[in-house]
Amino acid sequence: MNASQAQSTNGLQVVEFPHDGVKTYFINAEASQDDMQECMSHVGTLAADWGATITLQILCGHDQPLPGADGPDWPIIKLHGGRCTGNTFSGTQFFAHSGAGLHPVVDGSRKAGYWYETKDARFCLLGDIRSDDRSLTAEAQAYAVFEKMEKLLASAGMDFTDTVRTWFYLRDLLQWYEGFNGVRNRFFRDRGIFNKLVPASTGVGAGSPAGGAVVSALFAIRPKNDGVRVLAVPSPLQCPALDYASAFSRAVEIQQSGSRLLILSGTASIAPDGRTVHAGDTEKQIQLTMKIVREILNSRGMDWNHAARAIAYFKNISDAHLLEKYAMENKLPNLPVTIAPADICREELLFEIELDAVRMD
Repeated sequence: MNASQAQSTNGLQVVEFPHDGVKTYFINAEASQDDMQECMSHVGTLAADWGATITLQILCGHDQPLPGADGPDWPIIKLHGGRCTGNTFSGTQFFAHSGAGLHPVVDGSRKAGYWYETKDARFCLLGDIRSDDRSLTAEAQAYAVFEKMEKLLASAGMDFTDTVRTWFYLRDLLQWYEGFNGVRNRFFRDRGIFNKLVPASTGVGAGSPAGGAVVSALFAIRPKNDGVRVLAVPSPLQCPALDYASAFSRAVEIQQSGSRLLILSGTASIAPDGRTVHAGDTEKQIQLTMKIVREILNSRGMDWNHAARAIAYFKNISDAHLLEKYAMENKLPNLPVTIAPADICREELLFEIELDAVRMD
């Protein structure tokens, strides 16, 4: 099965990914300010029809109040901020699971995610992780987030070394990204992460209506046997991010019996020597970035037809049509991609994309 076989209906693109008796659903939705609640209700109904539970939602919007603050019973990462403009939401994505005994992970009074296990591994997906003390400096909040990740994983019988993917959304990113990297590097050194798997990651500039300097999410896996293997995947066209002191793997692959999940980190127009390429030119940055992503996919025997979900981050949301232009000119399939306004990790970078791909072997 390729991800291109996803069902597409009523503005939704759904990729169903079976693995070890569990089904993961990647759901990409288009919705506006007026129908976001209707969209969320529709997805909830679909999940119930599948016998699935929604385990995480990423909602990308503008700088107005977002809907559903007290409604849905699942973790939501709500993103807005200075780069979010206009009158409509730019999109939303959901993760859902069926066939697993899902155990809630609680952060105080909030549901932060779920863990479940199969015969081969334990899995945990957490979201909307924030510091409890927003009066701390941005760097101190970031360290508190890492400590909270560790605490929440411990409640699921796991630890941070089991983490395979992270998301970090930083308010005013360009003012303190170097400081964030310093915090992450220190935490990773203290926990021995550099001697094990360094997670794939996305780190972009976007705020949360809940406030605070950072909101985050993670995906963790603890294999029980050789039925599940997790390995870092290099980028054929880039150097390791570790070479310029940014602690993430370009991609991570999860190999299971009969299937593979490839998780690509947020990827941008960066050369093999770590320099920015095509500074200030969104269209050329898209072209190079998509070439880099394609080569990572090809290196694992995959292509665009295997894409299960993606988020494309634009510094200037008015440039989003350039991705559609690229897709049409290069005859790409209808990618399940959400558009999100965000600052990228360098002032001159205008575009970044993260992507998950699945292949049934």
